[in-house]
This record gives sequence, structure tokens and C-alpha cells, in this order.
Amino acid sequence: MLHKIKWVNAGLVKLWCLLVITLAAGAVHAATTTFTNPVFENGADPWVVFYKGNYYSTTTTWSSQLEMRKSPTLAGLADATPVNIWSETNEDRCCNFWAFEFHRLKGPNGWRWYVLYTSGRDGTYDYQHQSVLESVGDDPMGPYEYKGSPMADSYNIDGSYITIHNQLYLMYSQWQGDEQRNFIIKMKNPWTVEGQPTLLSRPSEDWERTGLNVNEGPEPLIHNGRVFVVYSASYCATPDYKLALLELTGDDPLDPNAWTKSEEPVFTKANGVYGPGHNGFFKSPDGTEDWLVYHGNAGEDDGCSTLRALRAQPFTWNADGTPNFGEPAGSDQQINVPSGENGPLWVQPEAPMMLLNQYVPANEGALMIQSSTPVIVDQIADGKVRFADFTGQFLSGAACGGELAFLPWQNKECQTWQFDVAQAGLLTVTNSVNQQPYSACTGEYCNLWGLSPLGAVAIVSAQSGKVVTATQSSTVQQPWTNQASQKWWLRPQQDGSVTMVADSDQSRCLNVSGNTTVFGRCDSEASKWYLHPRDEGGYRIVSKANQRLLDLSYCDLNDGVSVGVYDDLDNICQRFYLRDVN
Repeated sequence: MLHKIKWVNAGLVKLWCLLVITLAAGAVHAATTTFTNPVFENGADPWVVFYKGNYYSTTTTWSSQLEMRKSPTLAGLADATPVNIWSETNEDRCCNFWAFEFHRLKGPNGWRWYVLYTSGRDGTYDYQHQSVLESVGDDPMGPYEYKGSPMADSYNIDGSYITIHNQLYLMYSQWQGDEQRNFIIKMKNPWTVEGQPTLLSRPSEDWERTGLNVNEGPEPLIHNGRVFVVYSASYCATPDYKLALLELTGDDPLDPNAWTKSEEPVFTKANGVYGPGHNGFFKSPDGTEDWLVYHGNAGEDDGCSTLRALRAQPFTWNADGTPNFGEPAGSDQQINVPSGENGPLWVQPEAPMMLLNQYVPANEGALMIQSSTPVIVDQIADGKVRFADFTGQFLSGAACGGELAFLPWQNKECQTWQFDVAQAGLLTVTNSVNQQPYSACTGEYCNLWGLSPLGAVAIVSAQSGKVVTATQSSTVQQPWTNQASQKWWLRPQQDGSVTMVADSDQSRCLNVSGNTTVFGRCDSEASKWYLHPRDEGGYRIVSKANQRLLDLSYCDLNDGVSVGVYDDLDNICQRFYLRDVN
């Protein structure tokens, strides 16, 4: 059943149409059941998590920006638009970003996502160290707040968290003499260490000393009460970079003698894949399968370069309870998609709940809101979206084999929709399979819609990952700090637009004035904005008064840079995401 919020008396409007569509001609696109590696190129140090209906992934960028991809399918990560969830201009931690991981942990503020990444100074790798970000809520894409560096005054890289007996620990890698070693240290919270680090592993075996003497990238793997750590051994510039295994066989994780190393590596080059390493783990959507994600090269001499590609494959468990990773899957090997990826899934994706407002004619040619449907608008690739309801089901078109209805997600094309800009800045909504409108009626005004968030949102720059922040007179970008000036209410108007007010002062609306934003009255044309979904994700936020777009000035990453308006340049500086801050 479609949930509706009535905004006007239905008896005053003659054009309301039933949202029932008979079975339409046209094939239901079958869900893909296999994929091949690599998932995508330039994917060094990968991390993948499946959470609430989407896969999220990060890989090394080498820049001053953290990128994240999102897709309802694993293979779809290749086409997903990378989103900058964080950027940095502080010279002590601005540059050389690598080895990002994001973990859902219970911190001082409840369950949050914590991004752990390595960064340092421009022009040198001598000051690389880890930093930590904390999400405002439960969305892996943020927004994020910088929390600090666990060990800012020492060289430490490739960090990961592990929880043992309800105690959080940080694992990381560090050079000592001619050896790169893994260490472990206790944590007070996800960004603060306590006590002294102890040795986790060192390159003691010949197979750990190819090229250079290296142990790095320790990753947690806990199964049936047994605690394992999988790490990368030997130098990444060689084809013999590989994975090895530790098991906690003692009682104290801080006791080096409590860890037992495997006699041989557990994952090495094979089938045309060289240097497989720096891995992570994730569960299939239905929770029944364990998956390994790692990077590998297609050439023996590709080394530690951008040629390293993100690869993924399932793994099993040996009779003795240890993991069996097998061999790297060759590039021509068909791999079944993770179990449950094609549903049926009842899940609410992490995206703001929106009101999908239908507009119809009122007196003297004006428009008004006829009704509103609350839906989660989950943007996926190629300009397509999914509409999820409160029950975790997805709006499915008639091409799915019946009436228009909310059904469990089954990864069918007929469950995806597309927005287009129509007259007067409003939107049309059509099904991706047969382009049928989200309405059964006919006529000029049967398919006119507008969007407005149901609650307060952050407006996040796709360029910087920073948020639009209200000042006394205008708007600038700042890192998220949980201030009322960073929480926005976008209120639907009867002409299809929204007005925008910051939580810090709800008496004044954001207005446009030339190329700038100012705060003023809420009843003028200058206070009205349209939300236009972009094909690559995010939104154009368009002024009704002059048709200019909300714009991050000069694409600048620095704090305090003006957020004004400018002509449509179709670029990342005019792409903004709405993130839930409740």
C-alpha cells in the first residue's frame, strides 16, 4: 500500500488519479548472477562493507581527499560515482591519503562509523600517520567529524581495529630498523590509545622478506570465537606480495607470545594475479557467506602503483577452523554474486527520508501540492534511484509483473526509477524499464513532482565532503561540527520549490542575490530553490529567481570558502548531497 500524507482537501481537486497501473508490456530485466574480477581498476588497499542494501567501498587515492563508492551490487561499484566524504588542508595531515577503512563501532556517542586512514605532509612520506573521523549518524557516507590522530607523533600506517573480549584495540604497521612490523595497542575510544604498543608480528620467515622485510596491513577476522589476524607480507613492489595468518592462541592480545603465525602464507600469486594483498573481509547480503576483498596486479612488474585493482571472492573454512582463501580468481573466472544480493531484501538504505510531492493545477494556472509520499530516495548509478518505504520495501513498477506496489528488493530494473526536469522546475518520475510515469492518469499535469526532505539534513559538497554552514549573512563550507548552523530544513512550497532555513535561525530563509547567498524573507522568489537529482548522484540546488546553482567557490577545499551561486557548469563543485543528521 502506498503511504500518503494529504496536504489539501481532495474534494477541491478533480485531477487526483489512482496509483494503479495494469501489467505493462516489456521485459523485466533479469538480475545478474555472476561477475568477474577485477571489480574495478586503480583499487589499491580496498575496503568493502555491505550495509543496509548497499555495498560501500574505499581505496587509496594518494591525494588529500577520501573517496567512497556505493552500489546495491558488488559489480556495480565499478560504475558508481566516487564521492569525496572528507578533504584536508591542514599541512600536518593534508596529503598522501592511503589505506582507508571504515568500521561501525559503539563509541562515546553510540553506534557510529569510524574512518581510519593514513596521511601525512605534502612532498614526503616521512610523517605518515593515522587519523580518525566519526560519522554524525549511521550513514557510511557521513558527514564526518575529525576526531584526532591516535599516534600523531610517530610514523604509523595501515591501521585497523579489532575488538577482543569487548575491548577495542588498534593494529598498525611501523618500521623498526630494516623491518616493517605489525603492532597492537589498547584503545580508550576509537581515536585515543592508552598504554604502550606491543609487537604483533615481524617478518621472520623467508617468504616474508621478498624485496624488503615487510609485515603490514593487519586485518581482523573473528569466527566461531577464534581470533585471527590476516596481514600482508613481503614488498608490494614484487609479485610475491602475499597474505599470511596469525591466531590468538594465548589469553592476552598484548602479549607477543599469545599469537601464533602460520607456517606458510595463506594467499599467494596464481592464475595471472600478482601481488595479492592488503585485504579486507565482508559478509554477503544475507549473512551466509564470507568474502575476501584485496588488491592484485595483472602484470608481474606492476608493483605498488595505480595498476593494483580491487578484487573480491568468497572463501570457506577448513575442518580445523582456519580460513581457506584458495587461490586468486583469474580474470576470466565467473564468480557467483554474493548470496542474497538479488534479494528478496527488506531493508532501508541509508539516505534521508524524502517527501515525493505531487503537484496539480490550482486556481488561475497555479500549482499546488496534491499529496506527498514519504520515501527514502536511494540514488544509484546512471541517473537511477530506488524508492524505499518505512517497511524496507521498494517501489516496483507494473513491469515487475503486477500493480504498482512496494515489494522486497529483488535487484530488478523495474524497481528503479528516473527523474527528469519538467516544466517550471518540477520533476517527472518514470520507470526505468518502460518509462511509464509514477501515476496512472493521463494529461499534462499527471506526472509533476517535487522533493523535500522530511527532517533536517546536512548539505554536503561532493568536492570537499564539508557541509554548507550558515553565517550571519551568507553561507560557507566548514567541516562537520554538529552545529545548528549546519542543519537545514528544506520546506516544500506550493510551486514545486523549497525554502531553506538553518536550524540556528528558522525565521530567515536562504535567498539568492546575484552570485551570492544571503538570508532574508521567506516569501520572495529569491528564497525559492529546486532540488534536481543529478545523474551521477547528488543534487543540483537551483535558484528559482535566476536559475543559478548553489556553487562551491573555485572548488576550493579550504574551510570558510564561500558557497554562492553560479551558472550551471555541470561539475563537481555544484554537486551537493543531502545527508540525514537526525
